[in-house]
Amino acid sequence: MRPAREGGAMGPYFQLTTTTASRADAERLARLGVEGRLAACGQVSGPLTSVYRWEGAVQEAEEWRCTFKTSAHALERLCQLVRQAHDYTTPEIVATAITGGDPDYLAWIDDETTAPGG
Repeated sequence: MRPAREGGAMGPYFQLTTTTASRADAERLARLGVEGRLAACGQVSGPLTSVYRWEGAVQEAEEWRCTFKTSAHALERLCQLVRQAHDYTTPEIVATAITGGDPDYLAWIDDETTAPGG
């Protein structure tokens, strides 16, 4: 993935995606993840149109996407945070492995998802 740096590489890395009903909700989740050092970055995009089956019927809704950049050691805690802070009954929480990337960017993810001093 990337060469080890002093102290060793932590990796692997993930993008975690969720969608919300509003921009404000997506921004709130992004801020919670970054402030909690569970994500190096939370990107909000939208609006987008989602078409899905829910409670036996095809639904359509405007949603906003929040995509987090995180490390393996923070991933499960980030999933828990999104699940607990989300207003949907069954929120989208999908983690996709980052299989490569710029070594400095990946190091930044490590740095930002590791609590100061540890």
